[in-house]
Amino acid sequence: MSEKTNYSKLALLASDTERAQEAREALAAQHDWVDIDEADAVIVLGGDGFMLQTLHSMLDSGRILPVYGMNVGTVGFLMNRHRNGATIDKRLQKARAVAIAPLHMRAITQAGTTCEWNAINEVSLLRETRQTAKIEVSVDDKVRIDELVCDGVLLSTPAGSTAYNLSANGPILPLDSNLLALTPISAFRPRRWGGAILPDRSRVKFRILEPAKRPVLAVADQKELRDIAEVSLEIARESELTLLFDPGHALDERIVAEQFVV
Repeated sequence: MSEKTNYSKLALLASDTERAQEAREALAAQHDWVDIDEADAVIVLGGDGFMLQTLHSMLDSGRILPVYGMNVGTVGFLMNRHRNGATIDKRLQKARAVAIAPLHMRAITQAGTTCEWNAINEVSLLRETRQTAKIEVSVDDKVRIDELVCDGVLLSTPAGSTAYNLSANGPILPLDSNLLALTPISAFRPRRWGGAILPDRSRVKFRILEPAKRPVLAVADQKELRDIAEVSLEIARESELTLLFDPGHALDERIVAEQFVV
């Protein structure tokens, strides 16, 4: 985490939901908002889906700004609580910055098309038909599993470890752990393989076996690519993002707290 920073030029973005638009109207008079092209920080109103959409837009444009989110959506793991009272300026003065680095995915389809995307939470591979997938798993150019027979497999960042990864019985990773979670989805063989925790400097590669009979798609957060042949993954350190959190509600604290939910 970095030290507190004051931001003067703020942009305000809100999802299209009724709650988010009402929150936007309530905040309209609190600050002299600027266009995002002029801002030094962004306030995001919505849920995690809209937050991911905003962060991906920044990654695509190459102009990455600190983001402070307020949850007026369904899921708000990446967001702060939305509450009346303290002004946005005061909340930002107390906020702490948390750096997160996305995964970079390079995928090649069976037709030979190459696609490169970033994923803030995880990249998951999923079977396209009723047939189980067969996937070769390599780490740092060494084959670790010759044939993983499964519904799928995913690689998660610490920021995404409480999302799909947790639902697939993957481990929760502290934000500052410098680790990645490699987690199978309904593995049939090796039956007892429960996944692996890897250093975030690792390079992970998935190669699809028997693709004609067992097609597989790749999903990088909200983007999907079908009929893949192979997928290569590594942390994109040059694309580091900054999220701003209220004291006591930072993402790393939420990750710790999630492990004690029963």
